[in-house]
Amino acid sequence: MTPDVVTREEWLAARKELLTREKELTRARDRLNADRRRLPMVRIDKPYRFEGPDGAVGLPELFEGRRQLVLHHFMFAPGWEAACASCSSAADSIAGLRQLHARNTTLVAVSRAPYAQIAAFRERMGWTFPWYSSYGSDFNYDFHATLDDRVTPVLLHFRTEDELAETGTPWTGGPWTESMRGGELPGLSAFLRVDDEVFHTYSTYGRGIEEFHNGYPYLDLTALGRQEAWEEPQGRATPLGLQVGSPGMRLPDEYDV
Repeated sequence: MTPDVVTREEWLAARKELLTREKELTRARDRLNADRRRLPMVRIDKPYRFEGPDGAVGLPELFEGRRQLVLHHFMFAPGWEAACASCSSAADSIAGLRQLHARNTTLVAVSRAPYAQIAAFRERMGWTFPWYSSYGSDFNYDFHATLDDRVTPVLLHFRTEDELAETGTPWTGGPWTESMRGGELPGLSAFLRVDDEVFHTYSTYGRGIEEFHNGYPYLDLTALGRQEAWEEPQGRATPLGLQVGSPGMRLPDEYDV
């Protein structure tokens, strides 16, 4: 089932009608972004250490001298043979960082895997963005990208264990259980440097990071969309099973395209 075929004039009328709603969404997004910038911030006092190409560094060094830091919580745990395919799809979309740097912002990735594993996988993928190891640190746990109630209280998508007992976890619909200890989550966090101090300003998980995956912003402009089973209109395209977190996702260099 493809879109209806109409005249150019009919298409233009329909496009203008949709444009009105797009403008509403743009203005709503601007308001939301402003509210995000108004969020309070939390001073980071713990001396986190990360391993990178030049050895161990602290959180302030990840800024590379800039005022802002955007950090990908990249799912790659110690002992894994490869990084998460979904996280890798986001990483594969990271191009040059000059536009961020020109705006006084640094982007990095952080994973729990030892740096040697990270460096080898980064080279395999041909990526050039900075990627650090938090191996042996509480960083992932404190920012709820690794969940383990034995290390720090669970906060899954900003819900505590008690709240999860009522709402259910995204995977099972049930409460938090010990079997979930050590679970890795993808996410994004933002930090601000003020003189010699670092502050945490924002974090997001789940669908909050989906626009950084699989070329979704581009696919959302097309007639066939993301080609996922939930999309409307139903029957427009055959679901490919390549949605974020699905078993069908592959590492970027494993696609035959």
